[in-house]
Amino acid sequence: MSFGEFVKRHLVDTRPLRVPAYRRIWIGQAVSHVGLGVTVVAVSQQVYVLTGSSFWVGMLGLANLIPLVVFGLWGGAVADAVDRRKLLVAGSLVAWLGIVLILAQSIAGVPNVYTLLAAVGLSAAGFAISSSTRGAIIPRLLPPELVPSANALNSLVYSIGAVGGPMVGGVVLQQGGFAAAYAVDAVLFTASLYAAFRLPALPPLGEVSRPGWRSVGEGLRFIVTSPILLMSFAVDIIAMVFALPRALFPELADQRFGGSLLALAWLNSAMAVGAVLGGLFSGWVTRVKRQGLALVLVIALWGLAVAAAGMADQLWLVVAFMAVGGAADVVSSVWRQSILQLYAPDEMRGRLQGVFMVVVAGGPRLGDVRAGATATAFGLTTAWVGGGLACALAVLVAGLSVASFRNYRSR
Repeated sequence: MSFGEFVKRHLVDTRPLRVPAYRRIWIGQAVSHVGLGVTVVAVSQQVYVLTGSSFWVGMLGLANLIPLVVFGLWGGAVADAVDRRKLLVAGSLVAWLGIVLILAQSIAGVPNVYTLLAAVGLSAAGFAISSSTRGAIIPRLLPPELVPSANALNSLVYSIGAVGGPMVGGVVLQQGGFAAAYAVDAVLFTASLYAAFRLPALPPLGEVSRPGWRSVGEGLRFIVTSPILLMSFAVDIIAMVFALPRALFPELADQRFGGSLLALAWLNSAMAVGAVLGGLFSGWVTRVKRQGLALVLVIALWGLAVAAAGMADQLWLVVAFMAVGGAADVVSSVWRQSILQLYAPDEMRGRLQGVFMVVVAGGPRLGDVRAGATATAFGLTTAWVGGGLACALAVLVAGLSVASFRNYRSR
């Protein structure tokens, strides 16, 4: 095999970037996700400094979860009934306002955990609207055969932000404090705003349902009556709720690594390091046909990698195992998103993307709550390792027991 053939078969497919509108969205996400990673590190550290408790760090997950569920479902329903460009712009502005409010409380010098939770919730509401809308836009910008490749590129850019953001966040926190970190996010987020403003008009296609909870119910019924879609959501919830140890990073850095901010940055970046590598070498992912079975296996691998990381005492080992988990997670996300986008008709995509966004973004927040609560009750190691093992067992039992999902082949 020549070098050119190797690149074509194994490295990420960049053909979607030839489409200008998609390329602007991709670049905007690449820039803004670095800022998001900075804030993720800064706000969790600020809450831990204010309270000294992993439980309150876990409550950041709840502050995100409620608006993600409500506005993700509502935003997806509206995305099927209005111009998706306008809705994306509106959601992005709300998310940016939340970031500005987090910055304002830090500049004012009167930090309060409840103020932080409220500002995080507002940003999450905007994120929910914009994310569900953006997911419904992608199939309108690209031909169907490029949608899986676009999802691989999206996963890659999110992962690059998740690597660069926490590393930048660690440095900025060390040198400039919380206000400087939030200012970086507020500035970088403008790249996403620019990409949204530059999109062409995207009016609804097909039959238009009046946006509201009735149309949300139609989307939920579509999922419930499709075992393939239902299980694709279920396995992701299992992965995030049982195994995600993110809320435990400040406590682990404090207990095992002397409270080092550099160690905290590495812990927050570890999964994304693996996800970047998984995304870069994702050429093979779009050729896998037994996607249901493959999803079960990679999520089980994620759980086992998390459990191994929780038992490691050296920072480089924790990072290595979490990187393996991150690579498995990015592969699973490509398959789950592609199944959903190509399975649904366009007039349902907004609502289904709303549900997808709620699961993808809400699952980790439930995982934060689970991790923080179990660590408080049973200790750090039990919460971390036990969650990973429970994830691997649960996903194997659930995923392999549904024949239609186990035997599903990509369309």
